[in-house]
Amino acid sequence: MNAVDSVEAGKRYGPPSDADSASEQSMASLLRPHVRSFAAVMILQVVGALAGLAPLLAVVELGRALLSPGPIDQGHVWTVVIGGAAGLFVRLLFTAASSGLGHVLDSRVQLSFRRQLAARLGRVPMGWLSQRRTGELAKVVGEDVSAVHPFIAHAPGELVSAFVVPLVSLVYLFTVDWRLTLITLIPVVLAIAQVPLLMLPARTREQQEFDAAMGRIASSVVEFVQGISVIKAFGGSERAHRKFLTAVDDFVGTFLRWVRGMSVVAAGMQLALSPPFVLLVVLVGGAALIASGGMAPADLLPFLLLGLGLTAPVAALGHGFDDMQAAGRAVGRIKEVLEVQPLPEPARPAAPRGHRVELRDVRFSYEDDHEVLRGIDLVLEPGTVTAVVGPSGSGKSTLVQLLPRFFDPTHGSVTLGGVDLREIGSRELYRLVSFVFQDVRLLRASVADNIALAVPHADREDVIRAARLANIHERILELPRGYDSVIGEDARLSGGEAQRISIARALLADAPVLVLDEATSFADPQTEQAVRRALATLRGDRTILVIAHRLETVADADTVVVLESGSIVERGKPGELLRQNGKFAAFWQSHRSAIADGVEVHGGVRQGDEPR
Repeated sequence: MNAVDSVEAGKRYGPPSDADSASEQSMASLLRPHVRSFAAVMILQVVGALAGLAPLLAVVELGRALLSPGPIDQGHVWTVVIGGAAGLFVRLLFTAASSGLGHVLDSRVQLSFRRQLAARLGRVPMGWLSQRRTGELAKVVGEDVSAVHPFIAHAPGELVSAFVVPLVSLVYLFTVDWRLTLITLIPVVLAIAQVPLLMLPARTREQQEFDAAMGRIASSVVEFVQGISVIKAFGGSERAHRKFLTAVDDFVGTFLRWVRGMSVVAAGMQLALSPPFVLLVVLVGGAALIASGGMAPADLLPFLLLGLGLTAPVAALGHGFDDMQAAGRAVGRIKEVLEVQPLPEPARPAAPRGHRVELRDVRFSYEDDHEVLRGIDLVLEPGTVTAVVGPSGSGKSTLVQLLPRFFDPTHGSVTLGGVDLREIGSRELYRLVSFVFQDVRLLRASVADNIALAVPHADREDVIRAARLANIHERILELPRGYDSVIGEDARLSGGEAQRISIARALLADAPVLVLDEATSFADPQTEQAVRRALATLRGDRTILVIAHRLETVADADTVVVLESGSIVERGKPGELLRQNGKFAAFWQSHRSAIADGVEVHGGVRQGDEPR
């Protein structure tokens, strides 16, 4: 199988799966590595639950002994009291041990999930990440992992207690009087009869809508907080606030529909399992049997004490139903992220010969029915700058993201030094190709560490040299601790300053192929000039591909590629394209007209720049 065929076979990052089956499989895979600890939690809880019956049985036996005719057996009474006290102690000891171990197991499982998610998110294709909202991934790593807590830490103990204790109680009560035992089970039967109503398709759909609404709120909050400075600067706070309120209103409506659908069933189950109703059934049934002479009055006592416990399984099922479902869906979403396949690594990595870049009949589509790039043929020679221009949605960002292999093409190939990118190991590829984003994200680390991200062992002198070339050195010295200042703590940088840090990072990496997604879009004219001079100085035999919005960038380019609807419609030297009076000429004139009218285009341009 060649490289193209292998990508065609594995280009879909995550196979769709049925939500319910995914949740079941996820639960099983969740517990498999921790099965021994989980079994220990269950065994401790069973012993504790059984021991917890001893005090109740002691009260029953004391009552029957005291109510029985004849003298009271003092030895028997003390034996019963001591047995009840011992059972209570054992229950407290084993239940505490089970709870403690359960919470330790929960911590281990959550830690394991977060480590797996961090490792997976560090290897998934950058293109997959770019298509996800920050709030969605934050919800998976944060809320969804935490939602597993009830299933691990509480559900085992609660369910064991809810089923083991009533089962033993039921056996005991049958030995006392089987007829009153069946009467005592009437509330349980009534409650169980309503359980299928909770699983109707309409209830499942409402629960899914509820989760989706919660996800929209989480995403809107994250996006609102992250973009608050830009929103306020451009007077969009009211609109952004309205967007958040819309998400909240949608959630309220969904929540009310969900509650209305569940309220009738929940109320019916609560009534059937309520202590007053259970006691009423036991008293009515017991009184009838006693009046008919079919049962001794003392035999009613165990039913009054233990009968309430028979409803525990259904009550636990009702109370834990939502938590169990939420945990199942959360684990399903976690598994979806963990199943995202990283871009395949070559079995035998090949070494590029030089850094000439060539795109051959490249096609790419995010969805099967819509191609973003159509038949791109392009050669980027070492020592040249290629500028990509075109209207919004023409495929510029997708094209430049193919070089650092954020995506693999769905057809055709991208080669570096004569070797398909899919045959180059990722470590080697990122050493050869450096990418500067337009939307810069800096790490919460020192300024020096942010610049030296690609070269962690770089000398401070090299870091300072890169900062000087990016025209950010003087600003760094103004920070409280200079290069040791931490981003987000004592280093507060503007968008343009953060972008210059990113450019310094790329300059220090010194990769032979440099991709810039309009990396100076936030920079002031003086900084842009400094960066352009730095790139010109370091140009050498570097292969540079840049998305260009400014005329200065276009004027400096050796080749201009004009994209429209995913296809190359013009290419050539800037001066030659301008004389052709085609698409590029229209782009040039529109920008010059905007400048003449006093409108800044991505920060403004200099009138003296003319294409060669």
